[in-house]
Amino acid sequence: MLKLSGVSKTHLAGEVQTTALDRIDLEIAAGEYLAITGPSGCGKSTLLSILGLLDVPSQGAYWFDGQNVAGWSEARLNALRRGRVGFIFQSFNLIEELTVYENVELALEYTSTPAAERRERVRAMLAKLGVAHRAGHRPSQLSGGQQQRVAIARALVAGPPLLLADEPTGNLDTAHGDEVMRLLRQINEEGTTVVMVTHSPAHAAQASRTLHLLDGRVVVDALQAA
Repeated sequence: MLKLSGVSKTHLAGEVQTTALDRIDLEIAAGEYLAITGPSGCGKSTLLSILGLLDVPSQGAYWFDGQNVAGWSEARLNALRRGRVGFIFQSFNLIEELTVYENVELALEYTSTPAAERRERVRAMLAKLGVAHRAGHRPSQLSGGQQQRVAIARALVAGPPLLLADEPTGNLDTAHGDEVMRLLRQINEEGTTVVMVTHSPAHAAQASRTLHLLDGRVVVDALQAA
């Protein structure tokens, strides 16, 4: 499904060049559940951005569903990403001016989904995530756990085969964080490929495979014991 070959990413600030990723080789099969770990600044979020077509490598090749997208324009990446990649963020990124229903429906706005089907998809996804009763509320009227459930609903409503989660439990207490982890396992068991960045060893252990980064390089790539 996804393949990186010799991928590096450098950032230039004035005359200072920083290497975020250094010659990464990585393959992720459809249906995998991969946890990416490592200390702050090791390149985890940069790698997730490249996997999600939000950024491009400075060097190397990235095959997304058989297409080498390295060097593609932002417009082409946006078109390829639409409906294929869902994102969950630590900060939820919900729009306060919109209701829960409208926040989730927003993910379908730029698709060709008919209005009646959009309504059905949104309602079904809110019900699946246990927040249908909050459809008319604003994000600030929800608990942190409920906000993250809405964010997951928004990420999944278009039916993407790939879900990327960047520290999805970072702003949650233990109980709500455990709820989110159960949802991610369920989503993966239903067939969605899940790639999650996490600082938590306990949460990483729930994935089927762990990638540990250090200084922009892969130092551990291991399958979890069954």
